[in-house]
Amino acid sequence: MSGEAAAEALGIVAAVRDDTARRLELAGRFYDDRPGHASIQSYRRAEMAFMRWQVQRGLLAAPDSARPGSPWWRSVNEGLLRDTWEADRLLAGRPGPVSRRSVSRWSDFLRRPGAVTWYRAHNASIVAGYLEHQELCAAELPLERFFMNVALARVLYAHALVASPKLALGRVRAIGRALGDPRWRGADLFLSLHNILPVRYPLDGITIGEIPPTAEGSGPSWAG
Repeated sequence: MSGEAAAEALGIVAAVRDDTARRLELAGRFYDDRPGHASIQSYRRAEMAFMRWQVQRGLLAAPDSARPGSPWWRSVNEGLLRDTWEADRLLAGRPGPVSRRSVSRWSDFLRRPGAVTWYRAHNASIVAGYLEHQELCAAELPLERFFMNVALARVLYAHALVASPKLALGRVRAIGRALGDPRWRGADLFLSLHNILPVRYPLDGITIGEIPPTAEGSGPSWAG
């Protein structure tokens, strides 16, 4: 059973479903200041950077576009947006219950902002999307599925950098939180694929062998 908060969030996100500019605006607006609550503006950077990369590749384009986007990426992104806005509506006093457990993680983040609570919320939404949309994943090209898993591995590792730096980095764990904190540019090393993948979708006509290894900042000049 879904409550008023979930229904409002569903409507908010449905209104921007096929408009990438408004999707971006909605995602960013979640991080605006709320009277009486701690600011979370600094956490906007990491999510918006990755979402702009999705838009640049055309992943979130509407199904009726000249070059339609990815049903999988669109659905996972929409689930993330719904979770954030359902948590926002709950914080504003709308009745529950939560529609899925990941919403509770976002509620925790809004009450206690921090790098660990942000990753816990963000990754709960992303993993929920992976599990919910397996049939859409299966319909993607093999190369796209490979990099979906690369993206998941990276964001989970970035989470480990701030939640358990010793596990993630061993003896050099002192730099873990600085590297993984979503408020700082160091996290881009793990959250971005913009220097690895061609800036287009779908990845037809390309094999994994044609994706060269690259260091951040010195990637190939892929054309869309």
